[in-house]
Amino acid sequence: MAENEGSGEGTVQQDVEQADRRSGGSDGSGGSGGSGGSVDHADQDRREQGDTDGPMEDELEQAFDRQVEQGVQRLSRSWREILATGFVAGTDIAFGVIAFVLVMDETGNQLLAAIAFAIGPLALMLGRSELFTEGFLVPVLTVAAKKARPAQLAKLWSGTLVANLVGGWLIMWLMVLAFPALETTMIDSAAHYATAPLSVETFCLSLLGGMVMTLLTRMQQGTDEMVVRVVASVAAAFLLVGLQLFHAVLNSLLVFGALHTGQAPFGYADWLVFFSYSLVGNVVGGLGLVTLLRLVRSKDKLQDERREEESSGRA
Repeated sequence: MAENEGSGEGTVQQDVEQADRRSGGSDGSGGSGGSGGSVDHADQDRREQGDTDGPMEDELEQAFDRQVEQGVQRLSRSWREILATGFVAGTDIAFGVIAFVLVMDETGNQLLAAIAFAIGPLALMLGRSELFTEGFLVPVLTVAAKKARPAQLAKLWSGTLVANLVGGWLIMWLMVLAFPALETTMIDSAAHYATAPLSVETFCLSLLGGMVMTLLTRMQQGTDEMVVRVVASVAAAFLLVGLQLFHAVLNSLLVFGALHTGQAPFGYADWLVFFSYSLVGNVVGGLGLVTLLRLVRSKDKLQDERREEESSGRA
């Protein structure tokens, strides 16, 4: 009987001690862990509810790192690689131009023809070739982060631009020889650009053209999903051609095609005027209205990259 009572008292005492230990684990030395867990859960709840911008910041930083890494590779190319990549891009985009002319000739509908033009940007993306205006975002971020030199950026821009024009000029010459029935439509479409004088309207069209193509680059850099990239390419093509925005390279190929016919009411001097101011507008629109805002948005990350590069340089 006494043993049973003692055993019962011992059992009760053990239960009390176990309860105390459990309480101590929550409030004592283990309290920090329990409290930390509560805080972690609270933070997670706030993140899921959008009360903090941590996850978004993480995604932006990861995207920034990917873009800088890609920019280093692109800016490290040799002249041969730059010219070859740019030449292929000129030929790729020329197929989009001829698709536009074909649909325009058959339907007379600018919006339908704009969708057909999407073949060009899709070929650029899938073939991993590079148009001049695609160098307005990623390479600039890389130079701003001091991972490359401005001279490398100038080399990429100049080589890509010249190669784009040469490749496009050649393919448009072949297109005119192969499809003489499209000459009239090609001339009429090209005249919209080649004969447009510099004005507030045309310069704004150039600004918007540069913005759209740089925005396309930004959208494609923001996702790894191929379907999303395709949609972005089609959307950008629709805006660029459907609204008849000015793009120094794309529109130049259309003008080249018209000039190859030998019947165009304008010449290379007219093209040069258009090309000059549209090029400036594209650069200002792409860099000033898209890339600059991206740099401002990633200011802290950019400063970290620059400090890291300066530290490694001193070491």
